[in-house]
Formats: sequence, structure tokens, C-alpha cells
Amino acid sequence: MTGDTNGRAADGREGAHEGPERAGGLGTSTDARTAGSGIARRRVGGGILALGGALALTPIPLAGAAARRGPGAGTADGAADTGAGMDSGAHRPTLRRGSAARAGLLQEPLDQLVRDAEAYLADSPEHPWYAGAVLLAGRGGTVALHRPIGKAVRYAAYDEKTDTGVEFPADQQIAMAEDTVFDLASISKLFTSLLAVQQIERGTLELEATVASYLPDFAGGGKQDVTVRHLLTHTSGFRSWIPLYEEPTREGKLQRLWEEVPASTPGSAYLYSDLNLISLQLILEKITGRPLDALLRDEITAPLGMHRTRYNPPATWKPKIAATEDARLPWSGLERGLVWGEVHDENAFGLDGVAGHAGVFSCAWDLAVLARTLLNGGVYGRARILSEESVDLLFTDFNTAFPGDEHGLGFELYQHWYMGAMATPRSAGHTGFTGTSLVLDPSTDTFLVVLGNSVHPVRSWRSGSAPRVAAANQLARAVPVRPERGRTAWFSGMASASTATLTLPALRLHSARARLECTLWWDTERAADALFLEASEGQDWQPVPFTTLAPGHRPDPQPHPTGSVTGWSGRVWHRLEADLTAWRGRDVTLRWRYATDRLYVGRGAYVDGLRVRDGVRTVFDAERPRDAGRIEATGWAPSAD
Repeated sequence: MTGDTNGRAADGREGAHEGPERAGGLGTSTDARTAGSGIARRRVGGGILALGGALALTPIPLAGAAARRGPGAGTADGAADTGAGMDSGAHRPTLRRGSAARAGLLQEPLDQLVRDAEAYLADSPEHPWYAGAVLLAGRGGTVALHRPIGKAVRYAAYDEKTDTGVEFPADQQIAMAEDTVFDLASISKLFTSLLAVQQIERGTLELEATVASYLPDFAGGGKQDVTVRHLLTHTSGFRSWIPLYEEPTREGKLQRLWEEVPASTPGSAYLYSDLNLISLQLILEKITGRPLDALLRDEITAPLGMHRTRYNPPATWKPKIAATEDARLPWSGLERGLVWGEVHDENAFGLDGVAGHAGVFSCAWDLAVLARTLLNGGVYGRARILSEESVDLLFTDFNTAFPGDEHGLGFELYQHWYMGAMATPRSAGHTGFTGTSLVLDPSTDTFLVVLGNSVHPVRSWRSGSAPRVAAANQLARAVPVRPERGRTAWFSGMASASTATLTLPALRLHSARARLECTLWWDTERAADALFLEASEGQDWQPVPFTTLAPGHRPDPQPHPTGSVTGWSGRVWHRLEADLTAWRGRDVTLRWRYATDRLYVGRGAYVDGLRVRDGVRTVFDAERPRDAGRIEATGWAPSAD
């Protein structure tokens, strides 16, 4: 199995096993099937309603929405080179290299991103997470970081007796380069999904149509009610994978798929499965009369100029391809030796290298072009591969019934386990078992590509997604959050497994109208990490309820009766007010407490403009130097960005 997404356990580990990879096109029918009504959705009140999908959401602002709102709205500062967004006639940037400043990013977090990534070239903790990687990060039309580290080819074999890698002689090892090509593994699913959405847009494929209406044999095993949407959102009921490669013929492989019995009723549960995208491949090949590799070339890579992206790379590419695994039993399903230049996944390998779930090879720059295309609303330069409406669906959660498994059409959404602090309800991406990942954040117009060969020399050497998370955290930190007023605001930091406190001096309140006022910005791992407002009269701390108001977003203040906030706040400053009359006539100490668990973090919290009013008197104002000097900060720090 190629996907890592079924490994979001409490310890952050990915799936421990994998299936095959290689292909050539499963469908052989040349009759194209037309399905009249096209995409099964309609606009309702400015939102998107996905019929049968149990959701009605506002379209997600893409490509520089933060820049359009501008710093005056309290957002993360817009980059100087971000796109103008989805407005009619808006500028849609193409990529060029540039400085962090040109991208509207901070240089130090990008430098730290590289240092963090290099740390995983060493034992972490017992073995390197990857032999090497290519890192690419950008915002708007600017690629501010494109850095190769480590080796594309280092090991000739794996010695299972000593649990060590057998290295090639030094002169035969190949250093990672900016243009190194990687086996993307399950990131291939995104390309299959994009091809499907293209056909939905053209009216040849219906989102709510059953798969059996295109592939009658698919109904075997009780799968007659599985729809195209179920395939795209991993809610079909398919188990994660089956060893199709064990069947020696194409017909035998298909028969295994036709006979497969769902593990759950379609639409009743989320279960990530390679079989969903293999089935989607069969539909695409049936309705278009073209194999998947030809569709990829003609509909996506050629129009976008992604010349280093394809199935089955030619032998001439091999010196520029990152090696993967010494594939042997029992850890691999097949005895293949060092896999280098051909697909790693066993099922894709058994399908001649072209499969809907795995098999695409690409480089970091090409994936950045794809990211920019989607953030642009489906267009790059003069090429348009999707309409803006279709791109909206990629970033729209169709799995509202399954919290924690948010999913657009093909794209995963809001997944801290590899998106780190880039995770927002709008963030989309995917991972690949070989060590690859792609993350897009429309709210900040940022994109991150991490391509590693983490199964080189063997898949058991790596676990979890720590390098992906570390890189995403630093790119998120590189997007500045300007203070709501003045030059600095208090910043909680982004440390995991920590508690940071920001404590005001003890104050005596006399009025029946005493209150705390400030502005607040937060983005945390929902439920797991939270920001608390607390009060103490000298002993225990107790919660202080408050209200928040985001100007221009909601007309009424939002109550927080538990005195805390968690999750996503929209990347805007919220005006906060807390009633302090309960402490009238007593000395009270107020503090902000930011607490995180050991796994993942969001972008953190900012507090600005702290002021305590006691009726008409201002008894504390953080803008007064004397009062500011009385604040006790543990873990918090003044920040200009």
C-alpha cells in the first residue's frame, strides 16, 4: 500500500506496510461514455452544495486572499508577490526564484527549515529518516527556498542480519540535486483525482453516479452503491489494499477487484484505500478511451510544462532519479533487489507502472508548478487545466461526517500529522509512502514540497512524519503576523509539550464595570492545544469567560464561556473583552496560558493591546512602558512578526 494517511495514530506513526507499484493502463475499452449532466453540485447562496455529500460550504478564497485583505485586517501580512486571487481578471503568478523578502516571508525560519531537515539525515533516533531530500517552499509567485540535501543514491542493499545499509562506493553514490526525480507514491492519487475532476467538469463523469454505471463488473461483492464521490473521498468501504500483484494476469487482477467485498457500507466510514484510485483509473480509461499515462501527459503535464513528471521514466533518467528500497521478502511483497528508476509500489509494478494510486515520478519544481496552478484557481500562465469552481471542490470538505478525516475531491484537508502548523481548514495536500509530501495553504498563498527517499535502503528505517511536520512548521512561522497595533505583540511560540504563561501584575478593582480588553490571534491544533485566560486571588487559577469579535467577519461577539480558544480563528485579529466584576474589591492577577501536547502544534497565539479598565480608569495598559515592564512572560516573547 502506498498511502501513509492511515497511520495517524496517537504516536504519529504512519502505516507500517505497503503494497506494490507499477503500471501501464488498465482499461482497454475504446468507447467513451458520456454522462449528460456533468458535475453533481450547484451554487446556493454563494456557497457550494455537494449533492449527496452532506455539506454546504462557502468557497475557499485562493491565491493571495490574505494579500487582498491586507495587514489592516489583521491577517498574516500579504506577500509582495502573492497573486491577487480569484477576482475576475486577477493576476495569476507563475513561478520564479526570489528572496524570502520578495515572497513576503521571513528568512530565519526558512534557514531553520533546512537545518531541521538536515538533522534527519542522521539517526533519528536509530536510523536516518531519509538518505536525502529536496526541499522547496514558496509564496505567491516566488520560490524562496529550493534546497537539495543528502544523497539520491547511497545504498546498494540492506543487510537484514545487522540492520545496516550496504553503501555503494563513494564514487558511485549520487548527491541529491534540485532536479532529482522521485517516485511520488501516493501523491500520484492527486493526479488521478485532477483528471477525474476534469471529466466531471466536462460532463463525461458524474460525481454522484455509481461506479457500476461505468464499470458493470464493479458491482460484484455488493459494491453496486459505491459512487465516484466515494472513491475520491475514501468513503467507498474498500479496505486499504489487496495484493493484486499476486495475480499473474491483468484479467486476474481485475477479477480480484470486482469480487472485493466492502468492509463497510459505502458512505458510512472513512477508510483510506489504494483501491479507490485504481477503480477511478479504470473509469477514466473507459470514458476517455485513453490510458492513464496518456491522460496525465495530455491533460496536465504538457499544458503546464511539467516536463519532469510522468509514469515509467526512461532509462536515460536513471542517474537523476532517487533510489528507493532493496525490495526483498519478507518486508516487500516481491523479490526485486534495489528499486531505482522504476516504481516502488508492488501493485503499481504489477500493473506495468501506470496505476491510479501510485507510479508518477516528478521533481520538486514541477510539483510547485502544480501547487501554483491550483492556488491560482486552475490556471498557470496561458494554460488552464480546471475551472475555478472545480478547484473550489478540491479544497472543500466532503467528509463533514468524519471529523479528523477531512477530504476534498482527492486532496486531504487540515491534517496536522504532516501539514504541521500549515494545517488549516483550507490547507490541502497529500503524502507518499516513499517519503514525499505536498502541502498548499490558500489562506497564506504558501506551498511546500518535501521529497525524500525514506525507504532507501528499507522501509522499516523510518516512522512517523517528523521531517514533514518540522518543515511545515517553519514555513508557517515564516509567514509574518503583524501586530494589531504598535511594533510588537506578545507571541506564545510554537513549542510542543509545553506551557507558556503571560501574567499581568496583581490589580485591585473597584468598579462594577471592570474589564480586560485586548486583541487576540490564534491558530492551534484543535482540541489538543488551547489558549486560556485565567484569574487568581493568590492561590488557584480559575477560568475567565470572555467574548471575541472579528471585525468584518461576524456581526456579534462570540462567547467563550470556558475562558479558552482552540483551533482555527481565520488568521485575523479578534477584539476581546472579559468582564472582571466578579473580582470587585479584591486583588486579582490575570494571565494567559498557552498549553500544547507532545505531538503537533499550530501557528500559535498572539496577544496585543492588553488593557484593564476599572470603570472610567485605566489601571493597566501594556502600551505604557511602566506597565509593560511589570508583565511576567514565561515562554512568551515580544514579536514584530
